Amino acid sequence: MTVATAAVRVALNMITKRFARVTANDRVSMTVRTGEIHALLGENGAGKSTLMQILYGLYHPDEGEIVVDGQPVRLRDPSDAIACGIGMVHQEFMLVQPMSVVENVVLGLKENASGRLDLNAAAARLQALAQRHGLAVDPWAKVQHLPIGVQQRVEILKLLYRDAQVLILDEPTAVLTPQEKAGLFATLKSLRAEGRSVVIVTHKLYEIMAIADRVSVMRAGRMVATVAVSETSEADLARRMVGRDVVLRVDKTPCRPGETVLHVDNIALRDENGQQKIWRASLKVAAGEILGIAGVDGNGQSELADALLNLRAVEAGRIWLAGEDITDAPPAVRRAKGIGFIPADRRGVGSVTALSIMDNAMLGAQRDFTRARGWLLDRQKIAHHARQIIDRFHVRTPDAAFEAGKLSGGNLQKLILGREVARNPRLLVVEQPTRGLDIGAVEAVWQGLLAAREQGCAIVMISAELEEILNLSDRIAVMYNGQIAGVLDARAASAEKIGELMAGGKLLPETSDEAAI
Repeated sequence: MTVATAAVRVALNMITKRFARVTANDRVSMTVRTGEIHALLGENGAGKSTLMQILYGLYHPDEGEIVVDGQPVRLRDPSDAIACGIGMVHQEFMLVQPMSVVENVVLGLKENASGRLDLNAAAARLQALAQRHGLAVDPWAKVQHLPIGVQQRVEILKLLYRDAQVLILDEPTAVLTPQEKAGLFATLKSLRAEGRSVVIVTHKLYEIMAIADRVSVMRAGRMVATVAVSETSEADLARRMVGRDVVLRVDKTPCRPGETVLHVDNIALRDENGQQKIWRASLKVAAGEILGIAGVDGNGQSELADALLNLRAVEAGRIWLAGEDITDAPPAVRRAKGIGFIPADRRGVGSVTALSIMDNAMLGAQRDFTRARGWLLDRQKIAHHARQIIDRFHVRTPDAAFEAGKLSGGNLQKLILGREVARNPRLLVVEQPTRGLDIGAVEAVWQGLLAAREQGCAIVMISAELEEILNLSDRIAVMYNGQIAGVLDARAASAEKIGELMAGGKLLPETSDEAAI
């Protein structure tokens, strides 16, 4: 039996969900067949997460019906969904960290009529499930000691232990190395072969093409298409999702590095709890070059960004900017000397959301927009500067006086990028530049970063998106456990080689970029 002829396991029929005046789902219909991997694709705010939360019983539809195995059902909460064979792995894992794997898996269950739990029997059953689907895990290991990729396996095993027939995975590869991603895909294929159905909520087109059987595309709360993966392409899916043609690959000019702008020499850094987060990390970045920093989240990348801006003081080592020692210079001095910063938290750190676009456009450079010997702000000059950023970076807004916090994530990111690039920085530190952005916004941010590179800016780009790292970087440094595991020329790099370093592997001396370390 092929996927095309398989029975419909779940049907969402004409689902409508409103939140106050916002219609998140507008008469949305979607079917999930037995033994298929079905991808759900859409921009931020398209309504895909709301639809899946309705299927999992977290939200109740205002209109429409849910049909499971031919029978209409009412899912009042997740326990009803689980009883119908529907489970969900959230992007933020729902695990009790101090407990063991087996304790997490059986949490909330009764093993026998007496109500007593036999953990040894549960562990044996768990081990059998793990072996059948390639989800190697120690049942007695504490969850808090497990890598992120293994914690995801535990979440999947929780659903399989409850015999879920439909598994919903929300952005399942966001925290995985390439090798872990390959392992997850093998597991999903194993589940499909067993007759289970998998729904993947994702924005990564290349993953959809690699693993899914069918893909449903949502735009502005409506379902615009459901197509077989064999009958579509990345470009076609992007066009359906955004409503226009989108460039999925970048063409950048060959790197012509200038003088060394940033030199980080053997820095060490601890977090607020005294835990070592960076140890003996060294790197160099030249003018007109993008150095991509790859690594699984939590391996010191964010702390590196903090160190470069002195948002967290280093305990050892030195940092030079254009030959000047700035190790002890405060953040304001570093910015005055030419360091720009685009933080991962665009709303909490990168902007003041209660202020207008105009006011956000001048943040960090207020003295450049004054008159009367610096006593008064020049509102006309500020407005002109903001309009230049809006026009150059295609920020979608009614006007420059619009409240920044009301912009979409992509438009707010373009505003922050425009503000930092407009200052013509010597060094631009960019953390997770496109996290959570849709394809159209990703395209605009990438073009903005490459334009800054062409102007001779040195860029340190920290990203968990391997496709982004490979597309934009001239050289790639991989962080593992707070150290630089290796530096590669991007032209010779591959996802597999980077993945090995992300997992703790080491470069052979002849393949490493010695000049950069």
